[in-house]
Parts: sequence; structure tokens; C-alpha cells
Amino acid sequence: MKDSVSARQLETHVTRLAGEIGERNVFRPEALAAAARYIEEEWRRQGYAIERLAYTARGVESVNLEVTRTGHPSPDQILLVGAHYDSVAGSPGANDNGTGVAALLELSRLFAEASPGRSLRFVAFVNEEPPFFSWGSMGSMVYARAARKRGDDIRLAISLETLGYYSDEPGSQRYPPFFRFFYPDRGNYIAFVSNFRSRSWMKRAIGAFEASSRFPVESVATFELVPGVGWSDHLSFWRQGYPAFMITDTAPYRYPHYHSPSDTPDKVDYSSLARVTDGLRGMLALLVEGD
Repeated sequence: MKDSVSARQLETHVTRLAGEIGERNVFRPEALAAAARYIEEEWRRQGYAIERLAYTARGVESVNLEVTRTGHPSPDQILLVGAHYDSVAGSPGANDNGTGVAALLELSRLFAEASPGRSLRFVAFVNEEPPFFSWGSMGSMVYARAARKRGDDIRLAISLETLGYYSDEPGSQRYPPFFRFFYPDRGNYIAFVSNFRSRSWMKRAIGAFEASSRFPVESVATFELVPGVGWSDHLSFWRQGYPAFMITDTAPYRYPHYHSPSDTPDKVDYSSLARVTDGLRGMLALLVEGD
């Protein structure tokens, strides 16, 4: 791997997506296409061959984008990292999910010349937000169904979702009912969230993250119906029987600008985002080497 995680480059990505392109979804198809082009340009610059996986949603061409660093000696075993690049209607989507895409692009850059044991696949998903979330035209649903049909050996799928807001203020972190009795009241950590079936993979990932970073981390493996637990692209992989989990700053349980017009690039903590991304880089470097 080359270089290090750049807070400035993360900010550049978020500013381009949320500050210049802005709200991007099927209701603003030109902006959605512009975001896809930006991701493609970045991946071409990094030296990747890009797979464009297009389909139509509400009459609009929608594209999942994929690049892969092929593994050796286990090329068929895939560790997938994904983030959605659309934003909800009415929001420029800086934190949700410009930060996830920014981390995805930085991670792909850092692994562009790596020689992993397993294949490392990066995917930018379209149409995660309503009205598509949880339904058949959700980008990751389309992707995961096709992967299962092909027989892709996805050992783990990781969803990067809303990664850029942190606070040391008491009471800055909220939770679904009863969780507050077991977790901190300060929103200064990154969270790993899985269902019970994916718990063992998540625990391995947390161990790898903690071996690579001192950034605080909390985790939960619980029922999929708990509000927030399935609220991203990992849900699509659960439905296809793949192990998957989400990495998040907990989004609406912490971020006051969630799904609002004020979710702008100036709200993001780029220093913390860089520390989290660097921890993810170290985590992936360990996970792709196998058992």
C-alpha cells in the first residue's frame, strides 16, 4: 500500500459530491450521473478497471460501480466494501453518505497496488435512500441478487454509512430503546453493527481495527428489526445470505443534520474521519490475508 490517509483528500471528495454536485438521486438524474462520473474518474486515476452495472429505476439509468483488487492465492474469496453515493431528496448528503464514499475512494487508492490474499472489491451503490430503501430497485439489492445468482463467494460485505460526525459532549449520543443503559452517552466513537449471523466476522474485524487504530469503537450484534440496525446496504447482503455489517457514526442517533438540507460539507469532522479511515485501512489489510 502507498501513502497515508489524507484528511484533505477526504474533504475534497465530500465537497465535490455534496458541495458542488449536491443533492443526487433519481429526482435529480443529472446530479446522480455526475456523482457516478466523479467516482469513475477517481478509480480510473487510481488505475482500476471499472465495472458499470446499470439498471433502470423509475425511468432513470442507475449504475452500481465496482472495482476489484484480485487476491492471490484465493482470488475467488471476496471481501467487499461498499458505500452508497446517492443522497436523500432535499439533502446534499455530505455526511450521508459523502463521507462513506470519500472513505471508500481513499481505501481503494491505498490498496490500488496491494497484493491481497483474498480479492478486495470496492462498490459504489446507487439508490440506497427512499423510495428505494429495502425494496427491489435499491442498488445494493440489485447487486447482491446478481452476486448470489453468479455464485460470488463474498465472505464478508462491509457497508460504510455516515462516518463523519463526532462529539465529546455529554448527551450527544442517543440510542434505540434500552441501549442507552449499555453504551456511552458521548458520540465520540465509530460503531460496528451486525445481525447475529454476522457476529463472528464483525468481532474479527473489530479486533483488526483495534490492532490498527486507537480510535474508540463500540459494537452491537442484535436483531435486524431493531431501529437503525439494518438501515444501509448491508441489509441487501443479509437477505441473500451473505455475512455483512455496517460501520457508522450512528447517523440519526447522533447527527443533528441527518436527512436535512443542512447536511453540508462544513459539518464533517475530517480529522476524525481520516483516523477512522486509517483504522479501516489497517483492518482490511489484516482481513484480506485470510484466517
